[in-house]
Amino acid sequence: MHHFNERDGVLYAEDVPLSAIAEAVGTPCYVYSAATFARHVRVFTEALESAGVPHLVCYAMKANSNQAVLSLVGALGAGVDVVSGGELKRALAAGIPANRVVFSGVGKTDRELADALDAGIYCFNVESESELAALSAIAAEKGLTAPVSLRVNPDVTPNTHAKISTGQKETKFGIPVSRAREIYAQAAALPGIMVSGVDMHIGSQITSLSPFDHAFTVMGDLLDALRADGHAITHVDLGGGLGVPYEDARADPPRPEDYAALVARHSNRFGCTVVVEPGRVIAANAGVLLTRVVHRKEAEEKTFIVVDAAMNDLIRPTLYDAHHEIRAVVPRGGTELVDVVGPVCETGDYLAQGRTMPRTERGDLLAIMSAGAYGAVQSSTYNTRTLAAEVMVSGDRFDVVRRPMPPEDQIALDHVPDWIGEAARR
Repeated sequence: MHHFNERDGVLYAEDVPLSAIAEAVGTPCYVYSAATFARHVRVFTEALESAGVPHLVCYAMKANSNQAVLSLVGALGAGVDVVSGGELKRALAAGIPANRVVFSGVGKTDRELADALDAGIYCFNVESESELAALSAIAAEKGLTAPVSLRVNPDVTPNTHAKISTGQKETKFGIPVSRAREIYAQAAALPGIMVSGVDMHIGSQITSLSPFDHAFTVMGDLLDALRADGHAITHVDLGGGLGVPYEDARADPPRPEDYAALVARHSNRFGCTVVVEPGRVIAANAGVLLTRVVHRKEAEEKTFIVVDAAMNDLIRPTLYDAHHEIRAVVPRGGTELVDVVGPVCETGDYLAQGRTMPRTERGDLLAIMSAGAYGAVQSSTYNTRTLAAEVMVSGDRFDVVRRPMPPEDQIALDHVPDWIGEAARR
């Protein structure tokens, strides 16, 4: 659920009309509901508690890493899953305790490994033998011990978009499950390494429990083998991936309670703490992208609604063929079949195609729903467009939690060397 609802003919974020935010901040801008973020963290945590699963919830902050979001998540007792040194710095700056941080990702640099070691994070989710060797060398040089899980690729089909499928053997993620025992034996013999867990993550926007059930069974089989080999496994990391309802016409994905019940059925076999990394399910429906209609364009084949948001603000539709519901902030009545497009000079710059939606005119405000995950974090300044602001709402209050970056600020980041004129004359 979320806290974006219509009152008296106007769409609100909690107790603030979106039209008031557009007037104060401008468009396009992202608008987040603090109540929705908080509810989703609590629902996920309470589902695991009710199911009797010993757990650590580590929000996958790649979904939305705004400092206000991280501070709220941390205040609710959750940890975070980071995938870069920059995300680690963001998490620590937001007050997330290092012992509630897990570090994932296939390309951790030596500097990132060293910084995470110094911080004292909960666990490194190691993805290759090369990374394992590098981490061992760095930890040994520092006289520290790195707690390690190996990310195991179970070769499970998650039935999601190919670009967010991570648990099949042809992807870049993890080590083959067939080699897991061999590489765990290597890890146990390395200086500076403490084997503490096993990690899996099979993909994102998964709308059925069956791929999870398959992966958890593979995890249980592997745990039995590793313990037989003498490894003391104190936690399993099940990753994230639970989907959200982007489209009303689509059947709802499993609820966190259903997911927790499935985890509980496997947790007795696991016999240790279960780490989960929800991201999209926490953030997606907690945010919208607010945009204004710039023009209506009646072409021969179709009608285009040109808005001031673009693919640089929300790349998911063109990158993942993603569907986002689009609602009128102040509905006029009636519907029409349109393409909603932005001003960027790319044919792929669209937010919806062939969509039946409320009729709109120039100047109207639209809310692109379920944009709280993988929206602002993937945005850019392509075409020297202003980087959109982010706004957080709580009750009847709102604040800008990321200021916009206009062209002047972008230009100021550039440097023209003194020798450019000379280079032009050559």
